[in-house]
Amino acid sequence: MSEKATLDPQSLTPSSSSSVVATLDWLNRGTSEIFPNQPDSNNPDENLVQRLLNSDRPLRVKLGIDPTGSDIHVGHSIPVRKLRAFQDAGHTAVLIIGDFTARIGDPTGKSEVRRQLTAAEVAANAKTYLDQVRPILDFDTPGRLEIRYNSEWLSALDLAKIQELLATMTVGQMLAKEGFVERYEKGNPIYLHEFLYPLMQGYDSVAVQADVELGGTDQKFNIAVGRDLQRHFGMRPQFGLLLPILIGTDGVQKMSKSLGNYVALTDDPLTMYSKLEKIPDHLLQQYFELLTNLPLDRLPDNPRECQKLLALEVVSQYHGKEAAITAQKAAEDLVKGGGKTQTDVVPEFSLASVQFPAKLFFIVSASGLCKSSSDARRQIQGGAVKLDGDRVDQVDLTFASASDLIGRTLSVGTKRFVRLVQ
Repeated sequence: MSEKATLDPQSLTPSSSSSVVATLDWLNRGTSEIFPNQPDSNNPDENLVQRLLNSDRPLRVKLGIDPTGSDIHVGHSIPVRKLRAFQDAGHTAVLIIGDFTARIGDPTGKSEVRRQLTAAEVAANAKTYLDQVRPILDFDTPGRLEIRYNSEWLSALDLAKIQELLATMTVGQMLAKEGFVERYEKGNPIYLHEFLYPLMQGYDSVAVQADVELGGTDQKFNIAVGRDLQRHFGMRPQFGLLLPILIGTDGVQKMSKSLGNYVALTDDPLTMYSKLEKIPDHLLQQYFELLTNLPLDRLPDNPRECQKLLALEVVSQYHGKEAAITAQKAAEDLVKGGGKTQTDVVPEFSLASVQFPAKLFFIVSASGLCKSSSDARRQIQGGAVKLDGDRVDQVDLTFASASDLIGRTLSVGTKRFVRLVQ
């Protein structure tokens, strides 16, 4: 992680309000880097504090989201939460839905070319993204949120304008981008349309006249391109504010749906709670810092109590406090066994699609609790599969009809469970 950025409160003028100071304290929380960052400078193009204090209008703070999938996980929520912090400080959040750039695909961190999506796929994903960020952002206060689709300006670019954009960068500069250089050295193909992606994302900053762009630490190159293009078009260059990439629930690799170490914003309360209450101890501080507003100096000393508080707080953000408390009680009941969990928060799996008689390992796989029947068999052999809290140790256990299972809770480990229904 980059050295933590600091917005020095000493640079505030005597006339600055306490609310600005509080906002700056919050903006420092979880921020990996702000660039440029010259804390001793009075130049509002070098010091974000000066830009915040001396602007005669709300700053325009840009966050781009490419709807390349249907789900957002809590790692993706980090820049969205920072965008909300700017909103709360009185600035304008500009949320860009990359319906055009998603059809190219961000090559950042990819070892091979991304599959290009159709317009219909992107539109469907975009709708789900907005639904999922609604609990985070202020959609209601006038002037605090603009939702823009970058096809609005990118689809209108003619060849002359594209040529102008391409002429602002050399191939050498583009190959310096993380990912491109590795692919080039390994002989993996890099397609010309991939070179367009940083330029398209950068042009978004020109189109919306961004003052600040938010992104993960892997987005520094793309955000810097936005600064260069703003200069090229005679605009004041934006600041970049970079945020950490969240480590997943496995405690090792970055959170990713493909790795299965993620907590989705669409998870039901019990699933979300159960994943978060098992976060490894060494990640608790980072999760609290990036996913909550709780004071970090007032957290419980006991790691187990920290895990439970984290889970309760995050579930409350997306499902409400009452649902979070119910999920906590249900998770405790599941651990104790006996199948006495509250069924309204346990995800359901319909047995209607299962042809009986059926072996339990097949049902475990069909329910989505395991990736395959062979994986389900291994989990049963390892003692991880339970019915109503009772461990199942017969790999070939067979059920004659659905009536033997309806209403019972099936679980794998302590994080994955479903209630079996007709």
